[in-house]
Amino acid sequence: MSKIALVDDDRNILTSVSMTLEAEGFEVETYNDGQAALDAFNKKLPDMAVLDIKMPRMDGMDLLQRLRQKSQMPVIFLTSKDDEIDEVLGLRMGADDYVKKPFSQRLLVERIRALLRRQDAINGDAEGSTQVAETKVMERGLLRMDPLRHSVSWKDKDVSLTVTEFLLLQALAQRPGFVKSRDQLMDVAYDDQVYVDDRTIDSHIKRLRKKMRNADPDFSAIETLYGIGYRYNED
Repeated sequence: MSKIALVDDDRNILTSVSMTLEAEGFEVETYNDGQAALDAFNKKLPDMAVLDIKMPRMDGMDLLQRLRQKSQMPVIFLTSKDDEIDEVLGLRMGADDYVKKPFSQRLLVERIRALLRRQDAINGDAEGSTQVAETKVMERGLLRMDPLRHSVSWKDKDVSLTVTEFLLLQALAQRPGFVKSRDQLMDVAYDDQVYVDDRTIDSHIKRLRKKMRNADPDFSAIETLYGIGYRYNED
């Protein structure tokens, strides 16, 4: 049973969404501000967090920033209806996905399940039924990726990636020199029933590049082909 942390200062959302998630078989922990959630996360992390952005004491952006200092667990943001700045900033800070308020609870459940499936695809299931090709260590020039350990290194320096960032890098690096369109990358990172736009993929790629450049300021293996997509160039 996956444990989901739901963090929102709206008690109606906490109550209704937690009831829905529990009915779907999840274990749910609720918090009405970011500081309360952070205090709990410092003791034990859930499997995933769903965070509102605007909250008292500590908002969702600050909570995510602190969380990313210690963990790459999946995070979904709840954003205001028309606040694109929140969405883009949240993704660039390391959120895996976002859902706009007001939202369908069924949509949120599908997003949560999709993200957990993506994490399982990286880690492999407990009984080892994941395909060999998906679990094999991949080396491309200076890059090394180990799906079973969810580990990435560049020039022997460890790079900590979220689930989404890992899947995007893996998809690009599997075939160096070949172009992946944004639609193809969406298919890799998201389930068919989940729609995301180009901005979402671009934000994840920018975050991915930033992390790789923290390990190596000269990193340039991910090339943008404007109007087409992205390509991994093996050194």
